[in-house]
Amino acid sequence: MDDDMDGTKAAETDMAENVGLSKDGKKVVIIDQSELPARTVRLELGTPGEMFGAIQKLKVRGAPAIGIFAAYCMYCLAQQTETEDMEDFLKELEKYGAYLNASRPTAVNLSWAVRRMIRTAAEHAPKGRRGVLEALGRECVKIQEEDIAMCRAISEYGLGLIREGDGILTHCNAGPLATSRYGTALGPLILGAERGMRFKVYADETRPLLQGARLTTYELMRAGIDVTLICDSMAGIVMKNGWVQACFVGCDRVALNGDTANKIGTSSVAVLADYYNIPFYVLGPSSTIDMDCPCGERIEIELREEEEIIKKYYKEPMAPEGVTCYNPAFDVTDHSLITGIVTEKGILRAPYEKSIRKLFE
Repeated sequence: MDDDMDGTKAAETDMAENVGLSKDGKKVVIIDQSELPARTVRLELGTPGEMFGAIQKLKVRGAPAIGIFAAYCMYCLAQQTETEDMEDFLKELEKYGAYLNASRPTAVNLSWAVRRMIRTAAEHAPKGRRGVLEALGRECVKIQEEDIAMCRAISEYGLGLIREGDGILTHCNAGPLATSRYGTALGPLILGAERGMRFKVYADETRPLLQGARLTTYELMRAGIDVTLICDSMAGIVMKNGWVQACFVGCDRVALNGDTANKIGTSSVAVLADYYNIPFYVLGPSSTIDMDCPCGERIEIELREEEEIIKKYYKEPMAPEGVTCYNPAFDVTDHSLITGIVTEKGILRAPYEKSIRKLFE
């Protein structure tokens, strides 16, 4: 599975669903988020290597979007599995799933979607290859439809936490590009704007890959929302100035005790918000809650290449040659710093282990 990992670029196009199927249903189509905001480009991905590379290189990103993408990938790869023997078919599908899971270990939606597709295949195995493929095709569409409904529900719950004219600080990107339609952390703001409400948003640039600068500001401006871009190190001063009434962030994995993994720098925002007595909310689907993970210490944190810090968006290296870099993609925010976890089923409050278990009863 070491084939080309870049994919074939199609022509520039307008925004639509950021993940879907090609017209023939055999490839996954995504908006290449690494090209935004300068260009809106679609990729058609058909091989395991292209799919793996799209996740690893952040061409598709955001925990819910990765889950949707993984489901479509499993469907397309299942079509490439030609054997009629269902035992061999399922083994091949499990290999594809394990390969995709290795692309980004922190986001739980990836493994969740892979497991769901494999389970669907196993349940329909008595119907033979054709029956399994039909079931997988329905399941990946269902996962995306569930995500759209989930985003809308999270947006409704989140909107109830803020008032007209509030200042909201957000970190990284958890809007439509990271999910479907509204998004999670940005969903309440976009929904509120649709209803004529006005907010002031402060978007952390989110070093080193600048998802806040490249993607969050892009989405909020398209939605007609007043947004100001700030460096990550400026979060403290805008809070001290009294400009922020709440912090909204997304999540890639939530442990049973409420500890939450999100983009690197999120925990720093939470510490500042706690100091300045500003509510700090995590917004994400219940599928990001890992019931098998007792606490944040058990969450595997992805480490990425040092070039992202030194060279990524600069014509010349921004640090001396040979300097050692530490580049974790995520950090874990302690549950004690989180005011509430907003899911599609409601808002969870501390003690989180109790409220999370009740959510899944």
